[in-house]
Amino acid sequence: MTSKNKFGRRKFLETTAMGLAGFSILYPMNSCTNNDNEECIKLGFIGLGRQAMYLLKGFINLPGVQVVAGCDVYGRKRTRFERLVKGYYSSSAKKNKVSTYLNFKDLIAREDIDAVVIATPDHWHALIAIEACKAGKDIYLEKPMTFTIKEGQKLIKAVRENNVVLAIGSQQRSDPAFQKAVKLVQNGDLGNIEKAHAYVGAPPIPYNLPAMEVPDDLDWDFWLGPLPGNIHFNDDLNPPIYHDPLTNEKVWGAWRWYKEMGGGYTTDWGAHMFDIVQWALGMDKNGPVQIAPIGDGTEYMKFTYSNGVIMTTEPFDKKMTKGVKFIGDKGWVEVSRDHFAASNTEWIPKKNIILDESPLELKIPHQINFIEAVGERKDPLVPVEIGHSSCTVCTLGNIACDLGRTLNWDPSTQTFLNDDDGKATEKLHYKYRKPWDFELDIKPILY
Repeated sequence: MTSKNKFGRRKFLETTAMGLAGFSILYPMNSCTNNDNEECIKLGFIGLGRQAMYLLKGFINLPGVQVVAGCDVYGRKRTRFERLVKGYYSSSAKKNKVSTYLNFKDLIAREDIDAVVIATPDHWHALIAIEACKAGKDIYLEKPMTFTIKEGQKLIKAVRENNVVLAIGSQQRSDPAFQKAVKLVQNGDLGNIEKAHAYVGAPPIPYNLPAMEVPDDLDWDFWLGPLPGNIHFNDDLNPPIYHDPLTNEKVWGAWRWYKEMGGGYTTDWGAHMFDIVQWALGMDKNGPVQIAPIGDGTEYMKFTYSNGVIMTTEPFDKKMTKGVKFIGDKGWVEVSRDHFAASNTEWIPKKNIILDESPLELKIPHQINFIEAVGERKDPLVPVEIGHSSCTVCTLGNIACDLGRTLNWDPSTQTFLNDDDGKATEKLHYKYRKPWDFELDIKPILY
């Protein structure tokens, strides 16, 4: 029995106030009391690093959800996951069996798993998500949605052809502060929007970490997957953890800062901040028509939309806060994860909408939205098409910076214009390493 027909409408919003500081303050609020309960949405986690641990703390609390499996190429992270999940269900007096796997295909092949949470490095997102689509699994996928624009096109096709629910982990769309700022823009309070500043940080740099010995319990070749096999290991790429006592990662995986493996701050934070600009401007499933790189006398990228609005990566304050500022002919508004300001004090909510200082990853309305979407068979707040259009903006910025020239883009066909030498078009994808493949000859579903 699949998730497409076994779940009715459920309401999970009562859990938003639940404390999620750790596994010691969890409550048996759902009906999933044993591993055979068909009324549970059974989740498997693929990628068990730092971000997955945040997501686990949220999902495992939700009523009607049961975590039954995890997968990672690093043995010690599989062990951590298994211990935490078993500890939670044991302390909650619930029966549950949890299994772990090295190969994501083994987890996806399980018929009892309804949905997967994918929190791997970006270069694995598309391959794993497409495999999950083919198996009929619903998907919560970390941002940025894919590593390349072609991957995003193919993932849209896979989601829609297989009728699965896919939600992107763009949590800021579920945050009251960002929602308020977007509403001010869309309601016309700021007048005609002229500019948006979305500071995210720098593009990726060439890989420059020294080589280190690969840990015995890490399958480095599998970690690389479709990437070139000559990328050497360094602990910073997959930060180690230790057991007895448990010592978690002290840093985020550094693969994201290097162009061979990630998109730098452009995709890491751009997938959040550019996403908010796209949403506010009504440019979801759309995008800029011109992308100017850092250089030519400017420190910032510049994205021009067909309606004349310009988005730059310029910071809106001296602290270089990662956030967004919208500027209209009637006023402005600034928003970040811990800041909200506006030119008109009446636009600032009387009740503080920066509710607490806990990490955004520990605020769970976005995860609740995904589970509700699975139960109701509907699109979540950030479905695959929106995840793709926001991710595309980030990738276009990196391509422009990499080539050092201004690019013209057609969002409707997702092709470069006037790309006479074909260099920009080449960067829509890269050649996968065998045995991983990627069919580019199939016309993708766009918007």
